[in-house]
Amino acid sequence: MATDKKKYIDLHMHSNYSDGVFSPTELVEQAKSEDLTAIALADHDSLTGIPEALQAGAKQSIEVIPAVELSVQFGRYKDVHLLGYGIDYTNKNFLERLNAFRERRERRNMDILERVNESLVIEKRQVIPLNEVLAHARDAIGRPHIARALLERRYVANVEEAFRRYLIPCNVPKQYWSIKEAITEIRSLGGAAVLAHPTTITNDQQKLCSILKDLAEMGLDGIEVFNNMAFPLESEYLRRAAQELGLIVTGGSDFHGIEEGLKMGRGRGGMRFSANLLPPLRSLLLQRN
Repeated sequence: MATDKKKYIDLHMHSNYSDGVFSPTELVEQAKSEDLTAIALADHDSLTGIPEALQAGAKQSIEVIPAVELSVQFGRYKDVHLLGYGIDYTNKNFLERLNAFRERRERRNMDILERVNESLVIEKRQVIPLNEVLAHARDAIGRPHIARALLERRYVANVEEAFRRYLIPCNVPKQYWSIKEAITEIRSLGGAAVLAHPTTITNDQQKLCSILKDLAEMGLDGIEVFNNMAFPLESEYLRRAAQELGLIVTGGSDFHGIEEGLKMGRGRGGMRFSANLLPPLRSLLLQRN
């Protein structure tokens, strides 16, 4: 007897409305070619690409979950990433707050570009004009867009070198949401707050366990258990932690379209994200709305 074909998803990707390479339509088309049945567009501090993604998803028969990724701070831990799934992407107050964050991020990235160009002058290389970076961006420039401009000029051999030689040394500190405020905001918009790639906070399981407990008490809804940062044993630890804390489990590639060896719909070691992760998320969003 024939068995049903397994279904796969990817609940974490970025478009060129933030720091990704591809448009929302192109992401949906790639998702179709990868045999994905559902995706979540989670641009950094931006909801602008969601209507386009939803339209493309309807055309390609792919479920698109509106999402956002916020950079937050929890105690001494900075640049922690929080995903908000199923939020009201038309809420005017939230859009105004995101616009303010995006404007600050834009100024930051302009400062980074300026520092990169100062380094290029020291190396007696031509500077990169803003229009070359903007050619890769849609809504606001990000560091991956600067990396692409460096690549096109053949100043670097790959993205990793671009970050190592220029973007990390020329970094400018970010501004962050407080994580409690961000969780509250996502939930007030009818969404689910999910901690992205938790092992990037710390690899110390004892410390991470304490952090997850604190965040669960603040209202965290889930953990991105399956991702490109966690090894299989770490994903299993995160799965058990989610089960013990009553949190939902998600999975996503964090696809930007520029990473070496990273594919949409796949995690570390080529792992795929099962569509079986979707029902608990859908159920939670249905209760919240």
